[in-house]
Amino acid sequence: MSGIIHQLCAETPLPQMYQVRQNFDRTRIDAEAIPDAVFAAVSRIDHPVKKGMSIAITCGSRGIAHIAVIIRSLAEWVKSCGARPFVVPAMGSHGGATAEGQRAILEGYGVTEAFIGCPIVSSMETAVIGVTPEGHHVRIDRNAAEADGIVVAGRIKPHTDFHGPYESGLMKMMTIGLGKREGADICHKAGFGRMHHLVPLFGRCILENAPIALGFAILENAYGETCKFAALRPDEISEQEPVLLEEARTHLPLILFDEADVLVIDRIGKDISGDGMDPNVTGASPCSPFVTGGLKAQRTVALDLTQATHGAAVGIGAAHTITRRLFNKIDYESTYINVITARSLEFVRIPCILETDQEAIQLALRTCTNIDEDNPRIIRIADSLHTEKIWISEALRKEAERNPRLTLLSGPEPWLFNEAGNLFI
Repeated sequence: MSGIIHQLCAETPLPQMYQVRQNFDRTRIDAEAIPDAVFAAVSRIDHPVKKGMSIAITCGSRGIAHIAVIIRSLAEWVKSCGARPFVVPAMGSHGGATAEGQRAILEGYGVTEAFIGCPIVSSMETAVIGVTPEGHHVRIDRNAAEADGIVVAGRIKPHTDFHGPYESGLMKMMTIGLGKREGADICHKAGFGRMHHLVPLFGRCILENAPIALGFAILENAYGETCKFAALRPDEISEQEPVLLEEARTHLPLILFDEADVLVIDRIGKDISGDGMDPNVTGASPCSPFVTGGLKAQRTVALDLTQATHGAAVGIGAAHTITRRLFNKIDYESTYINVITARSLEFVRIPCILETDQEAIQLALRTCTNIDEDNPRIIRIADSLHTEKIWISEALRKEAERNPRLTLLSGPEPWLFNEAGNLFI
């Protein structure tokens, strides 16, 4: 970019930065122990899967740690019961709302037929399996509905757009994920202000009318590592999921500062969060009016999209500046079908587009108000799922030194922009 915008950015110096480690609870299940832990969890359930049954196993679109190994282990457990497993993508309208796109997302996570040892049956066709007390027709994936049993596997964590006893988890996996585009569309019609009511309403209808054999809950620690499995009978899901949600809330990878002038996020994506960036971590925005908490920052900068998001740029609406690199990667079909289904067009409003990382950060800083311009507060993170190591500016150093959960690792040092003005290619 040339001209006056380039000049204004050049007039905005950036402070030196310190790398900081944020220290969270690191209870985890090691990778090699995943299969045994899966079998141990499901062993507490008294024979929900029987010989000869066809069993659908759900797999979603989020970037869950070790998801391929977890799904393979569940498939192996189903086989050990003498049943026939198959995997269904349970991700609403993600993947461009196509069967091929949803299969591609799973394969991108290593969930391939060759690895998991059973078929992946990807279809957008749904079947009505019941009606809620309020008259909503409840749909789920037709292949899952016609199976003898369904293992609902999914991660439980706070949702990015609403709060309630059931947020991201098994109820939502059944309601939105298994609902495919049609089911998700029905549930989203009332908006996120009603989701805390509709998710369990639809979920209970599915529990009553669909062949749910087992709920398999996955919890992760703040480092994005597997820390707990919980197998639940269908009659336990309603009662136990809220308990697991409260436990998951203690594991959020929070930014351990209250406020900043500018938050810089290296990458956003649907594999990171349904919102591209999790507002429970990065802070509420006009895109997430029902969520409180997270960092309070005047300006947010998004520098790139993850590869695994496949061009879905949901979440750019929460940023104030982005880079040309990010903008050029947007797949509008994939991006728009997701927000159309969710009725959340504000998530994909285009922010100011700058040619380089450096200018995107400088413009964000320049437009802050009532700040110490000589000593601005800037925080840089890789993404909202990985916050163990972050960068902070000099203005936040003393606060970091007072916090026993923070450790200074290096600095001060300048931003490492290349000749093109970018932090990475």
